[in-house]
Amino acid sequence: MTRFQAPRGTQDVLPAMQPYWQAVLDAVREVARLHGLQRIDTPIFEDAGVFEKGSGDTTDIVEKEMYVFEDRGGDRLALTPEGTPAIIRAYLEHGMGSWPQPVRLYTTHPMFRYDRPQKGRYRQHTQFDCEVLGSADPLVDAEVITVLWRLYSMLGIRDITVRLGSLDDLEPRRAYVEQLKEYYRPHLSRLSEDSQRRFERNPLRLLDSKDERDLPFKEGAPKLLDHLSPAAREHHEAVRAALTAAGVKFVDDPLLVRGLDYYNRTVFEVVPDDDTRAQGTIGGGGRYDGLVGLLGGPPTPGIGFGTGIERIILEMQKHGVVFEPAPGTEVFIVHRGEGSGPAAIRLAAALRDRGVAAVIGESGRSLKSQLRSANALGARAALIVGEDELARGVALIKPLMGDGEQQAVPMEAAPEAAVRLLRGE
Repeated sequence: MTRFQAPRGTQDVLPAMQPYWQAVLDAVREVARLHGLQRIDTPIFEDAGVFEKGSGDTTDIVEKEMYVFEDRGGDRLALTPEGTPAIIRAYLEHGMGSWPQPVRLYTTHPMFRYDRPQKGRYRQHTQFDCEVLGSADPLVDAEVITVLWRLYSMLGIRDITVRLGSLDDLEPRRAYVEQLKEYYRPHLSRLSEDSQRRFERNPLRLLDSKDERDLPFKEGAPKLLDHLSPAAREHHEAVRAALTAAGVKFVDDPLLVRGLDYYNRTVFEVVPDDDTRAQGTIGGGGRYDGLVGLLGGPPTPGIGFGTGIERIILEMQKHGVVFEPAPGTEVFIVHRGEGSGPAAIRLAAALRDRGVAAVIGESGRSLKSQLRSANALGARAALIVGEDELARGVALIKPLMGDGEQQAVPMEAAPEAAVRLLRGE
């Protein structure tokens, strides 16, 4: 008989891990409230062109990682690999450009990438995504970075640094790109196949390569921060000043380009301090003032980030963040005999109406077996209803923790008596 397993690169979130997920999602909601972000949810799948145009056809996402399929109607669709293009599609489709600007949006959304699975990196993962559309203000860049910084702090993640770069604007960047190509041209045959292919199409991606064959050449490459246009340099300095004012720890990273084609000016990543090669990014993003235009809208500035919840949880565990076991069953209802089932249902409903977590034992099992189940669940008390109790119109209340004697109370008074026992009265 076939026994199925979760697909490679996916994971089940078992009960023991749920407190971490709940903590992250609670922190996301709170940090969104503090920063004036509004929630948006987009579909699991989109027209594949949203990401091919939005993410860029030279990115790993589009070239290697997208889950693309044709549905029965012949539409070519893709499971969402990253949040920004989908949110911008929604921004345009629903006329958010006419809303008061900037529009501050966030989501927590499953993402799908056919990637090599590794710790903290899955083919299905969940991402907290934030996008601010309609402002070119460098203070907005700093505010977006501060959302991430505050979130990590709320979750007990310390010893991290923001790596901050700038990609300039498209036109001024062309001269730098030519310098970069001149630097790499003599080394081209020694680069990875991906970098050789991208040399003509998108040479900036050479600086983003993690291939061991490409790493020795990165440090000697010309630094984009040394070649910024006056406008981009002024923007970058304003972001730096705002981050300093906000108390965010950052360093300039002259080689930071990120892995997506749509970025301009500010780019950033948050990296653990003990990650000397800056390859364990927890979250990151950047400014994309041309992306709305690429997706068919009017020129609209924007900036955003993504951070994987699974990656956040790994970092929380590394920092020793633990949770007390979640409160479980408080009252276990033991029943046996004809007519005990409906009585147990009524008792459970009355307890739950009072906010008490109640579990009913399985019909047909002995009283002793049901009490063992109550102890296994960590219940604090049991309500026992057998044929004798039904005949007398009572239920037995049995403390399962600490001292205390079993006692009989009228059936209708049993829920309130159980509440008093739980309160220690």
